[in-house]
Amino acid sequence: MRLLDLLLPVRCAVCAAPGGELCAPCLASLPPLRPPLCERCGAPSAWPVARCRECGGRRLAFATARAAVAYDARVRSLVAAWKERGLRGLARPAADVVAACVRARPGADALVAVPADRERALTRGHHPAHQLADELAARWDVPLLTLLERPVAAPRQRGLPSSERRRNVARAFRARDRSPARVVLVDDVYTTGATASAAASALRAAGARRVEVVTFARALRVG
Repeated sequence: MRLLDLLLPVRCAVCAAPGGELCAPCLASLPPLRPPLCERCGAPSAWPVARCRECGGRRLAFATARAAVAYDARVRSLVAAWKERGLRGLARPAADVVAACVRARPGADALVAVPADRERALTRGHHPAHQLADELAARWDVPLLTLLERPVAAPRQRGLPSSERRRNVARAFRARDRSPARVVLVDDVYTTGATASAAASALRAAGARRVEVVTFARALRVG
């Protein structure tokens, strides 16, 4: 055992138990999203629907969105540790959970991660969405392409209502090159779909005919 591990033992991002970045009990307790789900945005529903109240009436640039787990307090702690505390090893169990819960292997030409804002990427020193996409690319045997960029920094999405989120990320992304026809767009958390739709719109402008969104977690609408 390294001296650093003795002085600063690695603790679970969820329960703070020593021994690893995500302990087995907390991994097993993550709340999977199970059917029935909205066919378009992946929101839980009482019965299968083509559009739900979250995505009905909205113009979304992606064809479908699917997430592995609900964004509850445990998952929020995990994602915060992954993003803000630099626990890069959490990408592996997160990808395992996605691969287990989002069961249909995407018949895609490529995976593309939603790019981070440059300042936040420099501050964190890593990018969870890209790490997750890299892990999924290996599991699904689909190439990971760096097609998108954020040319201009945008204010943080956290805490903004849906309408402001959509305005905040409008035209925030652009493609560096032509896109393959079918792309799986990967991010860590789906909140309102505004970021995913803006990124998908840039991919479609670059030639993608179908964009499917896959995320580790999904915020659930209350009420």
